[in-house]
Parts: sequence; C-alpha cells; structure tokens
Amino acid sequence: MAETNRTSVKSDNTYDALRDKGYSKSKAAAIANAQANDNMAPSEKGGKAPPYEDWTKDDLMERARELEIEGRSTMNKDELIKALRNG
Repeated sequence: MAETNRTSVKSDNTYDALRDKGYSKSKAAAIANAQANDNMAPSEKGGKAPPYEDWTKDDLMERARELEIEGRSTMNKDELIKALRNG
C-alpha cells in the first residue's frame, strides 16, 4: 500500500508493484523514481553489458544471487540465463 507520508517516491504504483515482487524499499524507490523522471529514461540505458551467453557460469550465478532467484544452485548455464531474463 502507498504511504501518504512517503514523499521521496514519485510513482507510488510502481513502488508498490516492485515491493510486492520482493524488491527492497530503497531499490523499489530508486526504480520508481527513475521511471518517473523523463530525464533519466532508465529503459533506454541498457545494452552496455555483454549478453548473458558471454558471461561465465560463476558470473551468472552471482547475478542470480543478487536477484535472489530461487533454485539457482542447481541450474546449469542455460537455465540461469533463462531465469535471469524472466526474473
């Protein structure tokens, strides 16, 4: 639920949706604020990292750990890539 005294969040709906997905308060606020700011255009900043296929399995595992993807310890490289893209 949106808090009425939460002035640092510019998009309550985005913030609430991200919190429902399990994002931390600070990460949800940062994403919600970036999406609400026309000058930031977070969806246009991608493309700087190499495709997941070029990552090592250890790097993919670390990213999956950061995103708290369940079952990652038993996944092979292809499964990790799929989970990261859908996560």
